[in-house]
Amino acid sequence: ILQFRTGLPLSTYFSAVKLRWLLDNVEEIKQAVDDGRAMFGTIDSWLIWSLTGGKNGGVHCTDVTNASRTMLFNIHSLEWDPELCQFFDIPMEILPKVRSSSEIYGLMVCFLLCKSGALTGVPISGCLGDQSAALVGQMCFQDGQAKNTYGTGCFLLCNTGQKAVFSEHGLLTTIAYKLGRDKPVCYALEGSVAIAGAVVRWLRDNLGIVKTSQEVEKLAAEVGTSYGCYFVPAFSGLYAPYWEPSARGIICGLTQFTNKNHIAFAALEAVCFQTREILDAINKDCGIPLNQLQVDGGMTNNKVLMQLQSDILCIPVVKPSMPETTALGAAMAAGAAEGVGIWSLNPGDLTAVTCERFEPQINPEESEFRYARWKKAVVKSMDWETSETPSNGKSE
Repeated sequence: ILQFRTGLPLSTYFSAVKLRWLLDNVEEIKQAVDDGRAMFGTIDSWLIWSLTGGKNGGVHCTDVTNASRTMLFNIHSLEWDPELCQFFDIPMEILPKVRSSSEIYGLMVCFLLCKSGALTGVPISGCLGDQSAALVGQMCFQDGQAKNTYGTGCFLLCNTGQKAVFSEHGLLTTIAYKLGRDKPVCYALEGSVAIAGAVVRWLRDNLGIVKTSQEVEKLAAEVGTSYGCYFVPAFSGLYAPYWEPSARGIICGLTQFTNKNHIAFAALEAVCFQTREILDAINKDCGIPLNQLQVDGGMTNNKVLMQLQSDILCIPVVKPSMPETTALGAAMAAGAAEGVGIWSLNPGDLTAVTCERFEPQINPEESEFRYARWKKAVVKSMDWETSETPSNGKSE
């Protein structure tokens, strides 16, 4: 029932369980709720509330995309779900009002530290979760269009239109956007990868094989292969499509010839393999194979990674010249809001964005072979979690 209503599996990744923990373990928060002084929201709620006055009449609201990640929101009725709130014992009166992703929520007020008051009266009119904003910024408004954001983790969203598609392969069903009070809601399938850019940081900070993150691209380019080495960066378990918290990171296939270049290449390849797993799941759930993948995020500046991604997916990878697609999506939603109207989101009015395109350069057989070997490594990463601690070296 929970997954049908929210699109989400029961997981500490989402807000409801975290809020329940706070209410059970932080006396000040429990007391504030009892006294009617507490309000709960995601970061967007706090920002809107603060920018519209905070304690002095600030607007307490959120949008459907952020609400859909709390595990308290019914993605069909587009309302807080009373039964879910009762299940988690969350008082509904502390929750923000849910609005569309594109409408005027309130006006900015002058802060004491901002003597000029230049922003006073400016409407706040766009609100989207970061991945939904990137989907809008990539102009993925048609069914079957997908984007992947490469940051600390990876987040692949595929627009499923006005139909909520429920995955049989470990993906989340989420709200993509609702661009206006009277506009229809659109849904998406989402796959989350916990470790993407974080694996590069790990190579730099933990192993010390590079001094800067940019060096990883150079190391990988020098060898052009992992030499049979496979890396599963399950540092905190595996997210989609496995949702396996017991998994831990492994590097396997090492020989006496393996060096830091091969490990760097394997790390980048792991990001691409994880994306391939999610894309395979989306293709199975939607029934229509994706013919190209639109990408954004800081890691897309790594050309070796982008070429690897195209090779492993066996489809073109398209990177827009405008890298800040998340910010662009929020700006588009804000500009298109009723009462603002400085940005049209009608398909005929949207300007094509200049893109860099990466085409597959290896044959599908080689891609499948490498992917199958990596899948074997994933199996070996399972069931490693124990309660052993560094302090006592013993399992409880």
